[in-house]
Amino acid sequence: MGTLPDGDRKRVAIVGSRKPTSYGKEVTMRLAGALAQRGVVIISGLALGVDGIAHRAALEVGGTTVAVLGNGLPTIYPASHTALAHELIENGGAILSEYPEREKARPYYFLQRNRLVSGLADAVIITEAAHRSGTLNTAQHALEQGRDVFVVPGNITSPLSEGCNNLLLQGANPITSVEDFCNYFAPIPKQPTTARATTLGPEEQTILDLITSGVRDNDQLQAQSNIPSARFSIALTMLELHGLISRSGNDWILR
Repeated sequence: MGTLPDGDRKRVAIVGSRKPTSYGKEVTMRLAGALAQRGVVIISGLALGVDGIAHRAALEVGGTTVAVLGNGLPTIYPASHTALAHELIENGGAILSEYPEREKARPYYFLQRNRLVSGLADAVIITEAAHRSGTLNTAQHALEQGRDVFVVPGNITSPLSEGCNNLLLQGANPITSVEDFCNYFAPIPKQPTTARATTLGPEEQTILDLITSGVRDNDQLQAQSNIPSARFSIALTMLELHGLISRSGNDWILR
């Protein structure tokens, strides 16, 4: 369903945990968004977690994204991503399946479709994955297909980073900087955009500096900024309107 992107465009698959941490959500959003801005087609499986975040991040910057399902079309699985699927198509992307029409999703179908996710891409990025994860199945397919596998290193105390860190031990390529990876994979200048002056007030700047330094939790931000509640909420709203931050659960992350 939808439109297949131009075959000459670069394509990257972004996959990972269905229950990512705030760290996994942030790196997925930043990588998918930055690559999509450079014209790279983002491929994933429309699943909950990292897949959906990657599709959404690409759409938010006007990019193109493709989803490969583990069930028959035109049914969208999971159903909670139906609106996302329609938006994906409306913005020039496509949804693919190798299964018969209306075939129900089955656990082993998702493992089977992973070879298509990696096979359609020039490279595969894994942003967060546990030791026993279907995401690692995608990585195995990618290696068998001669695709490069790139992995975001994770916290060594986090179970959701164990799979990623093990892949790095086995020789996968680490991503240590969003900008450096984008310059390597898609060294295409971003299209010029209309300049928009962004003048921040002192309270907005204080909050932005805290988020940049690694403080993400809403309550911690307010406590460390020493900004009264009402003005704190206004400052956050202004930063959102400027397109500088976005909310992920109870955390705030840089855009």
